[in-house]
Amino acid sequence: MCGVRSIPINKSCQTLRLFISKCYGRVLSHMFYSSFLSRSTYKEKRMASIPLVVATICFVLVVRGVPSEAQLNATFYDDSCPNVSSIVRTVIEEALVSDPRIGASLIRLHFHDCFVNGCDGSILLDNSSTIETEKDAFPNVNSTRGFDVVDNIKVAVEDACTGTVSCADILAIAAEASVSLAGGPSWAVLLGRRDSLIANKSGANTALPGPTQNLTVLKSKFSDVGLDTTDLVALSGAHTFGRAKCSSFSARLYNFSGTGEADPTLNTTYLETLRELCPQDGDETVLANLDPTTPDCFDKNYYSNLQTNQGLLQSDQELFSTDGADTIDIVNTFSSNESNFFEAFVQSMINMGNINPLTGTEGEIRLDCRKVNDDSSGSNNPLYSSI
Repeated sequence: MCGVRSIPINKSCQTLRLFISKCYGRVLSHMFYSSFLSRSTYKEKRMASIPLVVATICFVLVVRGVPSEAQLNATFYDDSCPNVSSIVRTVIEEALVSDPRIGASLIRLHFHDCFVNGCDGSILLDNSSTIETEKDAFPNVNSTRGFDVVDNIKVAVEDACTGTVSCADILAIAAEASVSLAGGPSWAVLLGRRDSLIANKSGANTALPGPTQNLTVLKSKFSDVGLDTTDLVALSGAHTFGRAKCSSFSARLYNFSGTGEADPTLNTTYLETLRELCPQDGDETVLANLDPTTPDCFDKNYYSNLQTNQGLLQSDQELFSTDGADTIDIVNTFSSNESNFFEAFVQSMINMGNINPLTGTEGEIRLDCRKVNDDSSGSNNPLYSSI
């Protein structure tokens, strides 16, 4: 059985980091925030300067003022919808009874949402006379699912707090709950996003990382949205649970890079297992576990699998089998110490959740996650943080 863990994250530091990132850019943000949340390369550095830095920044905020609508923070719904996280979690718990892979699917929705125009709920919009849905983009049509569960969450949240919680925030909360319910870390989710009025199918076709892409391309796509190599390796760890269709990796089994041979990095025993599951010219919709060891638990085994050449997707194995790659040491670190992985994963989820959110008066709070509101819905008013 997968246990439940908690990674304590200072809420004030989260909010402060986001403001710094918006005002001073990513470089200064990394320099400052590394003092607060330890990664293996930052531990015990600059700790003596923390009080002075905090005091200085807080003084600037007090003197100059920070509009609440410009920030995401963990207490955004404390007054307006205090039970939103427990509502989301309850719906997911119910869904897991009949669909043990739904947690991984919900994380993927949040990931695929944030990489296209930022974390704005655009992936949830259906086709309409004015919208070409991102759901039909090639990276999504064969991999994204769980939209019905998001609908159920939205109905439950609307019953409790009408026109208050955005669909973009629901995805962020659902991702954290899904990780926690699978035995992974829990954390304080930064909230206050609003929903987009548009979708970007062409952007989804180009911006999303793919299962057959090499490490250079993967790094480039993460860099394009402000994420670094540690983020790439940590977020890839979400493949520690969930499933993938044969179509997403069958080329590795029979015709890798057009060679007519299998991917040489594949463990030979694992290769035979996958060939039995996905025979050549067989049913490409058959599902394989992303993690063959603990397929429904959120743990560090994903990285151990990479070390034995048992990454299911090419994009997974690239992290460990690319000669001289700086990702190899990170994989080894996460494989040897689950706490290091969990801490990095939490920080990378926060980083990803901060990609270009709509806040304040931007966008709207959709009443139905699948469509933009009618002009008469009355839910386009700005929401402000409760702090």
